[in-house]
Amino acid sequence: MVSTGKDTSVSRKNPVPPGESGDRQLPARLDPRLGRPGSGRTSRSERPAGEPRGGSTRTAGRRTARGTVVTRVLAGALSAVLLASTGWSWYLGQVAEASVNRTDAIPSTGNEDSGDAPEAMNMLLVGSDSRADLTEEQLAELNAGTDSGLNTDTIILVHVPADGSRASFVSFPRDSYVQIPGHGWDKLNAAYAYGYGGVDDSMPEDDRQAGGAQLLVQTISELTGLQIDHYAEVDLLGFFQLTSVVGGVEVNLCEAVDDRAYSGAVFDAGPQTISGADALSFVRQRHGLPRGDYDRIIRQQVFIAGVLRKMLSEDVLLDLGKQRQLVEAASQAVTVDQDLDLFSLARQMQSVTEGSIEFQTVPYVGDERDDQGRSIIRLEDEETLYAFFAQLSAEPEAPPAEEPSAPPATVDPATVSVEVLNGSGISGLAGSAAGELETAGFTVAGTGNADGDDYAQTVVRHASGDEALAATLVGQVPGAITEVDDALTSGTVQLVLGEDFNGVGVPTTAQPAPDEVVGEDVRTAQDTTCIN
Repeated sequence: MVSTGKDTSVSRKNPVPPGESGDRQLPARLDPRLGRPGSGRTSRSERPAGEPRGGSTRTAGRRTARGTVVTRVLAGALSAVLLASTGWSWYLGQVAEASVNRTDAIPSTGNEDSGDAPEAMNMLLVGSDSRADLTEEQLAELNAGTDSGLNTDTIILVHVPADGSRASFVSFPRDSYVQIPGHGWDKLNAAYAYGYGGVDDSMPEDDRQAGGAQLLVQTISELTGLQIDHYAEVDLLGFFQLTSVVGGVEVNLCEAVDDRAYSGAVFDAGPQTISGADALSFVRQRHGLPRGDYDRIIRQQVFIAGVLRKMLSEDVLLDLGKQRQLVEAASQAVTVDQDLDLFSLARQMQSVTEGSIEFQTVPYVGDERDDQGRSIIRLEDEETLYAFFAQLSAEPEAPPAEEPSAPPATVDPATVSVEVLNGSGISGLAGSAAGELETAGFTVAGTGNADGDDYAQTVVRHASGDEALAATLVGQVPGAITEVDDALTSGTVQLVLGEDFNGVGVPTTAQPAPDEVVGEDVRTAQDTTCIN
């Protein structure tokens, strides 16, 4: 872990001196317009009136795809120049340090790493449902009801490898049934409350909150086999303030929702931009969703992905004022552990792209009832969970070198006779696939259902000698696996549709390696498909 060199006494809130607002003004020695101390730099000149930000005169309506690429390159170059020559990133780090709240969240025991990648960073991201800091007016505006105590309804492990090339966000359902050190089996979201209540009542509130965070960290460490390096917590008010400054995040709903009786969520179907109170309702809704809390987890992940997309966008990269606003809002919205160096974290993640940010839910068995009759979520066994989290740090294996081979021979689709069998479990899929194949020029010999259980993967079967026929069909169903079946009549290939089939001319859904453990609902920050 990187030490900030700061006093390690507990300080959840940084008090604002009397007479000053929450929007702090940094002293002149920290103002980049005046240069860093001892740098000898003079203040930068003002941008000439009327000159577009970033020096580009091209209007948004005329920007081409090539222009967007060029803009991103320029934005990256600008960011590098700012980092190297003006100390802008250093300055943003000072802005964050001036207002971030800190707590003693990392315990000295019960937080050991059983893996083999100590250089990686594991941060526990927690969303608290505390309403203690909200006024009556804010409670009404946010449709937040009354204070429900110290439970933590959002628990996400953020893993960033040492090279900063990717980031994994793994969500834990709040009702996960786990071993809480010193308290036995209970729901995961009770760990914080146990730790908070386990501290002497006479202790300061900051110490009690630190006790809650430490027990939650110990619980997650024992559950995952990982050492938790850092902790970040955001409450309802902090979330509201952060989303308001971000300026809205685009989400995409498959169906319209009306949950005004509970979370206050009322949204149309389709893509839309939300912020503030609407964003809070979006991530809190679970009533009326097909999978309840599971779908709420997906919403939380989708919203975080949207925020990250915006922060990685060219609009932010080219707008220094927006960068500062986001840093100020983020630092004021969260409470972090004593040793988290925000500047180092930003440097570690500077290579991350939308496509390399992955979201998933911890592997679980399903819903059950505990001895008290409460609804709980049973997670996979310890060996499976440890294997899953160990994979987060595993270096990707380089594929074995292969001699280049000539592409398989193909033929005219009109000469390929295809029998389509439905093994996906989706009614009517064989008929629709047959129609698509005919449109693509193939001859359909017939349709039907595959024998046995549903197929996870789509299969193209062919008799020996019909490799060219099979290769022609696979060219229209990329990702399908091929099998030789000499029980088939020569001249006819068989297409068995699996659960991964997405349509003719569309690649099948990639399947994990046989020994790979994956979480639920894996998606990246780049994914903008609709959700519940």
